[in-house]
Amino acid sequence: MQFLQLVVAGRIDEAYERYVDMSGRHHNPSSAAGFPALKQAMVENHAAFPEKRITIRNVISDGNLVAVHSHVELDPGDKHIAVVHIFRFSGKRITEMWDIGQPLPGDAPNNDGAF
Repeated sequence: MQFLQLVVAGRIDEAYERYVDMSGRHHNPSSAAGFPALKQAMVENHAAFPEKRITIRNVISDGNLVAVHSHVELDPGDKHIAVVHIFRFSGKRITEMWDIGQPLPGDAPNNDGAF
């Protein structure tokens, strides 16, 4: 949770220094392989969406895996996404990461909502 909150706050260097094993792997298909490439993509995303917000809704932990279900607003009031991040840890370091996002339509027919 703290890793995601630091990234969204634009404190990406700090997030990576504290929590990421840079020799680990990520599975984001929109970014080149390796955590250095993902870190750069996060820097670019923060520059494009400096007011991005994250609201963590659910966290599940099982052994060395942690799943975080979040509501992300790229622009306040616009571009909402439901996101699930799955992290594999070795000790206190992220060694592997997956992320899955679903854009949230403003006119969804489901009154239960995404959360």
